[in-house]
Amino acid sequence: MSDIHANGAMSEAQPGEAGFGDFIALLKPRVMSLVVFTALVGLLVAPVPVHPFVAATCILFIALGGGASGALNMWWDADIDRVMRRTKGRPIPAGKVQPGEALGLGLALSGLSVMMLALAANVQAAALLAFTIFFYVVIYSMWLKRSTPQNIVIGGAAGAFPPMIGWVCATGSVGIEAVLMFTLIFMWTPPHFWALALFMNSDYEKAGVPMLTVTHGKRSTRNHILGYTIALVPFALALGVTSIGGPIYMAVAIALNIGFLIGAVAIWRRDEAKAEADGYRLEKKVFAFSLLYLFLHFGALLAEAALRPWGLGGW
Repeated sequence: MSDIHANGAMSEAQPGEAGFGDFIALLKPRVMSLVVFTALVGLLVAPVPVHPFVAATCILFIALGGGASGALNMWWDADIDRVMRRTKGRPIPAGKVQPGEALGLGLALSGLSVMMLALAANVQAAALLAFTIFFYVVIYSMWLKRSTPQNIVIGGAAGAFPPMIGWVCATGSVGIEAVLMFTLIFMWTPPHFWALALFMNSDYEKAGVPMLTVTHGKRSTRNHILGYTIALVPFALALGVTSIGGPIYMAVAIALNIGFLIGAVAIWRRDEAKAEADGYRLEKKVFAFSLLYLFLHFGALLAEAALRPWGLGGW
């Protein structure tokens, strides 16, 4: 995609002077917060202790890599961001940041974050960060997002890598625990985003994004949400019997997965006319719960790691 394409998305935007906050917004700070948290958990639960300064440095550069991905995604998606209600206020479609500025920032932060992570941790972690940026920007944003309703299924891998990167920062290799943390996020992503798509479907239709709700309809999407939620449960519970799990995690995981399953079944049974009549309140609640679901799973892993030195965490 060229700057001409992105500039076309701004044809109706009012130009303005970019402030510091606009460049921060390019980095998708809310998404970055999840990246930082899951990467931090991956690093802290690893069996190899890491000096606090080194750990903080690693998380900083993982965050910068995540922010770089966000800036490059906004550069590429400026045309559809202008169309969607949820994204039309972003810095590029709003005319506050030029596409070339976003591209330059994204490329610079990508190179900086990968290079510095290699120095702060190890080459393996840096290579995994580089692949994550490439996957999100090229595989997901440039290819999958506009070409297949499986966009979020495959593309969800990009958001699943941070805890694995954190683990590799500490250990230099990938263990079964890191794989299961990755899988937890990977399997969680489709029902999480499809719940959002049910009440934001008009945005995807206007933007021409082939989300499952657009290509196969909301009934099919509801079926898929239930199917993926059921498939998610064993992976979430399997993490509890690894070296980083324990009774705290298992109790939290059982409660959360029962709750998520109840929500998925309710969505599956939902009549479309009734859902539209009440403004998709149930779907919005399940979407909000899905965010809490992921945060509390990783929070429970962190609690297990914090209590383990006292003989209270783990099995």
